[in-house]
Amino acid sequence: MASLLELAFILVVVIDLFVLASSRMGAAIRVVAMQGVVLGALPLLLAPPGHPLGHYVLLAGGALAIKGVLIPWLMFRAIREASIRREMDPVVGFVPSMVLGGIGVALAFAFSGRLPLPEPAHPFLVPTALSTAWAGMLLVVSRRKAVNQVLGFLVLENGVFVFGLLLSGFMPMMVEAGVLLDLFAAVFVMGIVMFHINREFSSLDTEKLSALKD
Repeated sequence: MASLLELAFILVVVIDLFVLASSRMGAAIRVVAMQGVVLGALPLLLAPPGHPLGHYVLLAGGALAIKGVLIPWLMFRAIREASIRREMDPVVGFVPSMVLGGIGVALAFAFSGRLPLPEPAHPFLVPTALSTAWAGMLLVVSRRKAVNQVLGFLVLENGVFVFGLLLSGFMPMMVEAGVLLDLFAAVFVMGIVMFHINREFSSLDTEKLSALKD
């Protein structure tokens, strides 16, 4: 079980780096959906032995349904409607983005070792959360296409979700459900914004918003 848990954390970080290095939106959405599936398994893998699993099963099922299925489906629909497949001219190149992501991973592991954490916490949990949040922020600020920026927001929230698992034994279920609901609402609103940007400008390049006049 311990080796499987470590493999899950490593896979989450590898997906972060892949998304930063990928120009293909379809591939990026697929691997982030895979990340959502892995995140859905984490509550069960982290569940303390002998504790009732109902709370963790509900959290895992919600994460899997929203992060692994629903949001990726909405994003695939967005790129089909907009007829875009690649990010051609990012603010920060793909290789520099991946290098910055790798630096963030190293710093996350170095920094997390100094944090006062609850005793049962897995040593990979906080570094994975911090590096995933960092990768999400990089995507948001370094990509021009609105789809990739929404994808960055999703990766950022995945990092917040992983960090929240640190306190999953103490947090009420309604708080965790509220986090997933907020994520769904935010991506839904962003989907509406992407639709209007594409309708007005025939593009999802957010730089074209500078053409707006009063």
